[in-house]
Amino acid sequence: MSLRSLIAAGAILVSLALPAAAQQTLKVGSTPTGIPFTFLDTQTNTIQGVMVDLITEIGKDAGFGVQVEPMQFSALIGSLTSNRIDIIAAAMYITEPRKQQIDFSAPVYTYGDGLFVPKSDVKEYASLQDLKGLTVGVQVGTAYVEPLQKSGLFPEVKIYETIPDIMRDVNAGRIKAGFADLPIVAYNLQQGRFPEVRLVKGYKPMVVGSVGIGVRKSDSELLRKIDASLAKLKQNGTVAKILTKWGLQE
Repeated sequence: MSLRSLIAAGAILVSLALPAAAQQTLKVGSTPTGIPFTFLDTQTNTIQGVMVDLITEIGKDAGFGVQVEPMQFSALIGSLTSNRIDIIAAAMYITEPRKQQIDFSAPVYTYGDGLFVPKSDVKEYASLQDLKGLTVGVQVGTAYVEPLQKSGLFPEVKIYETIPDIMRDVNAGRIKAGFADLPIVAYNLQQGRFPEVRLVKGYKPMVVGSVGIGVRKSDSELLRKIDASLAKLKQNGTVAKILTKWGLQE
C-alpha cells in the first residue's frame, strides 16, 4: 500500500472513531433534598430521583453522558449561567422570570404547592386568607416566596434552604405552616418522616407550574436535542415508567 493510501485509510479510521470519542459528558446540577425528583441516596452517596433518571435516559438517546453535581436549589441558575454546570435537572418550575435567565425544555411534570401544618392543628385551610396571622415557612428561590411575601397576610415568612428544614420546624412546632412542592412533601410524609406533620388536603395551590430541564440561552442546539429525546421518551413510555417508579402519575 502506498503512503498516500495509508494516509487515506488512516483518515477514514479517525473519522469513524470520532463519534464515540467526541461524546460529551455534561455536568448536571441537581438538589440533594427534593425527593422524589432529586435526592441524596446515602447508601450510594449519589443523587437519585425522577429528574436524574430522566436526564440520564435523555443523554443516552441524545448521545451525551451526564455527571450529576449536587447543590442547593438557590444555586442552580447561577451555577448554570456561570458555566459551572451545563444542565439543570431538578424540581424547578418553568416561570417567566426564570425564562429571562435560562431556557427550558418542554414540560416534564405539572403540580402545585402543598400546605402542611402540625398534626395537632386540625383546621382545614383552603386558601392563604385562612392562614392570616400565622408564621409560615417557604424554600428560598421557589415560585412560592413572592406570593407569600406580597400577600401581607403573615407576620413573618421564614425562608429556608431546603424543604426538609421547613418540615422539621413544622414538626417541632417552631412555625405554624409550611409551603413546598406538593409531590416532595407527600413523598416525605408517605415515607414516615416528620410524624407530627400533616398535609392539608383541601388546600388549593397558590401556584401551579410545570417542571422542565434548564439550559443556558446560548445552548440552543443542546436544548433541541433534549426536547427531541424527551418527546421520544414520552412517546415510548419511558417517562411514564420513571414517574411510576417514584410514585408519581402522569
